[in-house]
Amino acid sequence: MSLDKVISVAGKPGLFEVLTQTRSGVLAQSLIDGKKITVSARENVSLLSEIAIYTLTEEMPLGSVFQKIFDHLSGAAALSHKSSKDELEAFFFEVLPEYDEDRVYPSDIKKVVQWYNLLVEKGLTDFTVEQAEKQPEE
Repeated sequence: MSLDKVISVAGKPGLFEVLTQTRSGVLAQSLIDGKKITVSARENVSLLSEIAIYTLTEEMPLGSVFQKIFDHLSGAAALSHKSSKDELEAFFFEVLPEYDEDRVYPSDIKKVVQWYNLLVEKGLTDFTVEQAEKQPEE
């Protein structure tokens, strides 16, 4: 499963896999406990494939950040998201030294580390984004 099928829902812990689309939203399954929920179109939902981290030169897709963490740790889990702010910032600077410290907040780093650990724990280490096949224009 790629990041195109993984969402974060505001107000709900963890990440969810999109199973199917419904008339009023989507049916998703929690990666934490496997429970299925219906997510209304009115709820604040973020596709992981659409999230990016600010760097000094550009915005880096979250999948690329996850891949850098995965490569840096040789596939192991990262430090706990409950670590101190200084530890999290030091870790993130090791992995992504070009991140913009003024626009990437400690809470953002905490979420990235928490999501990375959850994905690795579940064996979801394909951090690519599926590109829709484009038809050649005539």
